[in-house]
Amino acid sequence: MKTLLTSTCIAATVLFGSSLVTIVPGIDGSTVVAAEKSSEKKRRRTPAMGSRVYSQLARAQELADAGNVAEGLAVLDSVKDKADSLNSYERAMMHNFYGFIYYNAERMTDAMNAFEQVVAQSPIPESLEKSTLFSLSQLAMANGDYQKTLDFLTRWESVNEGDIPVKNYVLKAQATYQAKRYEEAASYIDTAIKLAEKQEAQPLENWYVLQRAVYFELKQPKKVTKVLETMVRKFNKPEYWVQLGGMYGEIGEEEKQLAVLEAAYLQGYITKKTQLRNLAQIYYFNGLPYKAGSVMQKAIDSQQLASSEKNLKFMAQSWLAAKEYDLAVNAFDQLAKVTKGGDAYQQIAEIRLQQGKYQATITAGQKAAEQGDLTNPGNLYLAMGMAYFNLKEFEASIDALNQAKEHKSVQRMAKQWLKFVERERSTYGELAAL
Repeated sequence: MKTLLTSTCIAATVLFGSSLVTIVPGIDGSTVVAAEKSSEKKRRRTPAMGSRVYSQLARAQELADAGNVAEGLAVLDSVKDKADSLNSYERAMMHNFYGFIYYNAERMTDAMNAFEQVVAQSPIPESLEKSTLFSLSQLAMANGDYQKTLDFLTRWESVNEGDIPVKNYVLKAQATYQAKRYEEAASYIDTAIKLAEKQEAQPLENWYVLQRAVYFELKQPKKVTKVLETMVRKFNKPEYWVQLGGMYGEIGEEEKQLAVLEAAYLQGYITKKTQLRNLAQIYYFNGLPYKAGSVMQKAIDSQQLASSEKNLKFMAQSWLAAKEYDLAVNAFDQLAKVTKGGDAYQQIAEIRLQQGKYQATITAGQKAAEQGDLTNPGNLYLAMGMAYFNLKEFEASIDALNQAKEHKSVQRMAKQWLKFVERERSTYGELAAL
């Protein structure tokens, strides 16, 4: 709450010569010093504050600032006891002092009541009325009273004669967004950003955050994407890069998604587990398994990702799809250590067979058979039968192929290989006998 009203300087108006000078603390902590213009005098004549009343109010403020809140309020109460003898401006300033003391004491309900009493007095300087109304709108916003926020802003605009400031549109956008009136919120925040740009002022980052949230609630992903493009360009924060990549994926612009996420990864912006896996999957499904495997390997090696069954399996599949067989074997070897059954060793056996490394095929195949609980045992025995054959170990090959033919999935191929191996064994034996 205390971030709303940061100034402890209380508004005051004193008469210097023929000029009525008002000192008003702004809601953002700034202090506005403005002489009441002659045009305003014609429009609204306001009485001056007597020096005796001002000194009492200042004394109350000094006590409160020193931490003596109760004593400060007691001084104000003594002024309040004589309220009938005060003019409208003096009463307004008395309530203003109450408001700031209550606010700094975090008595928000009392503060709002006091500030509402300020604008209930008439006549008072326009500058004081406007600053108080805006403060009230912010306090109402902080209290979750969004309609009251808008009502105070409407009153502010009825007093103001010039253009509506950007900050009013922003506050309206915040209030309508919280009230789930998203169409109105979109109109207000768009206007605020356009006005700021027109005035060559830099829109604040949280304005774009609000704009993005509004269009997200309105289910307008293309507009969300446009806002994020601006946020990436202006603020270059990791989360905006990642979010932009996600939005490109949502609107079907996969190439841009990949480009943005790759750029984010190279800048070190993708570090979370889900983000790393998501990037690897995007690479994989876009036909870039090598990059998928690289992301997974680096993340697992650096312990950004756990060496879990799910992660190791995906990494192994990526290396296998990229035809990086040795890297795939290494991944399946790691996988074998964290899983039950021999499937990982079977994968190694099949890879080694494809590489023509027949002894390695048999070694891995034997480990797979020992572990058991295989998903496709027929494939394992078929691979081992082929490896044994290429090593001229015909009897072992025939034994393996006989086991393979017991499984329907490879039965036909196993029988064909059996005939071939038996024939080759006979031929080899005949040649050896010569």
